Amino acid sequence: MDLPVMPPLTPMLAKSAPRVPAADAVDGGLLYEPKWDGFRCLVFRDGDEIELTSRSTKPLTRYFPEVVEAVREQLPERCVLDGELVVVSGDRLEFDLLSQRIHPAQSRVTELSTTLPASLVVFDLLAEGDDSLLDTALQERRARLERLMSDVVAPVHLTRVTRDAAEAETWFHQFEGAGLDGVVAKSLASPYVPNGRTMLKVKHARTADVVIAGYRLHKTSTDERPLLGSMLLGLYAEDGSLHHVGVAASFTAARRAELVDELAPDVVDLAEHPWAEVEMGQNRWSSGKDLSFVPLAPSRVAEVGYEHMEGPGEHARFRHTAQFKRWRPDREPASCTYAQLEEVVGYRLSEVLA
Repeated sequence: MDLPVMPPLTPMLAKSAPRVPAADAVDGGLLYEPKWDGFRCLVFRDGDEIELTSRSTKPLTRYFPEVVEAVREQLPERCVLDGELVVVSGDRLEFDLLSQRIHPAQSRVTELSTTLPASLVVFDLLAEGDDSLLDTALQERRARLERLMSDVVAPVHLTRVTRDAAEAETWFHQFEGAGLDGVVAKSLASPYVPNGRTMLKVKHARTADVVIAGYRLHKTSTDERPLLGSMLLGLYAEDGSLHHVGVAASFTAARRAELVDELAPDVVDLAEHPWAEVEMGQNRWSSGKDLSFVPLAPSRVAEVGYEHMEGPGEHARFRHTAQFKRWRPDREPASCTYAQLEEVVGYRLSEVLA
């Protein structure tokens, strides 16, 4: 492979913003895009040589043969693209299904490429032919990308864009129902800066009251100085069962030690715990980590921050690690149900991709 932009390459990143910025917030104006919820993917093609790499520069090529073939059939002989790999279920994105695509067995990879096919949503052009476009303004990169991808069909898509902040605000609220993650804003005058946080991302922020049902010890924990690694969070379903919905994990070392002492009175025998029969141990995504936990009586309530849920109904879980906000001694654990969660209005993914 001999391209003007070569792997390994870390993609351009974004920093968080509290709201959709005004279109004139930066000189030259802003371009807004939907924020896709998938695997970030850089595509390198030099003739028959095609490589897909992740945000951390790890190879993705072997896991998505159907995307490699689509790139070979539809994209120019020599190009480098920035985009997102996604899996569609019904008419929305499903990150859980996408995660299943990373499998060590080649036979399973081949099977999943048919049963859970991925799509590639492209949003930037880093090189075309012998031209590196890293130092080229986004406005020109986008114009060249639109010409290059004018005839693509599924499973390859060109992300939609707008220069209208009001339309981007509408996308922010509507597109979540199709499984998208928010909105990204990019300076039209900016070059492509690998590993630079030069974009702005606006993501959904919510809070929920949850039951603290246990914790896992931190990897640096010792018998002499036990440290809490992550809290296990629960919500009650309509039938009264307590469901594991995620974890909260961002604490200082001092706070991790304090929490072990603070929660000590709540420690119970696993046989007395609501999750005594729930499999909380190894799975193929745990990479051999010990996922055993210290069971706690489900008596404490905490407020946590989260972005959105994934999964259906009362099987939904927090998509990312939740952020511990505060204890809620005024709340009864039984009141921590799925009913408190904001219901996202449904929206058809096909409308987003149109």
